[in-house]
Amino acid sequence: MNEQAPINAYLQSKVMSASPEELRLMLLDGSIRFAYQAKAGLENNDHEQIYLGFSQCRDIVLELLNTIKPEHAPEIAKRVSDLYDFMYRELVRCNSERDLDGLTKIIGLLEYERETWAMLIEQQSHASTPPAQSSGYAPAPTNAQPLSIQA
Repeated sequence: MNEQAPINAYLQSKVMSASPEELRLMLLDGSIRFAYQAKAGLENNDHEQIYLGFSQCRDIVLELLNTIKPEHAPEIAKRVSDLYDFMYRELVRCNSERDLDGLTKIIGLLEYERETWAMLIEQQSHASTPPAQSSGYAPAPTNAQPLSIQA
């Protein structure tokens, strides 16, 4: 029996049932994992690891860039688009120049982006969950509208 079959079925199920926001988080997780693979390749002078890590990370960053929908928040979309464009160009440069320090900075940006995205997802889940009736607790009214995130 193929040992990968249960893992692949699980991943397929996870992807198919994920919200657009969760899919974006998964992409960020993948980009970070592959960036670390490229980093390990640079540290160990492993050309295959370098190639696979950089190429997969670049592909994911490009996918993140291409799936931004500016119609909901054009200013934020422009800033995020510029960030992903910068990261993509830096990944290309770091790969060609074998720049470990530059790659480490990109990993930091990816991790920061991932943490920011995770916080937004958490805020959305709390905003859409009504307070428990039995607790007697009701949050103070606010004029803030829940942030509509489109992946």
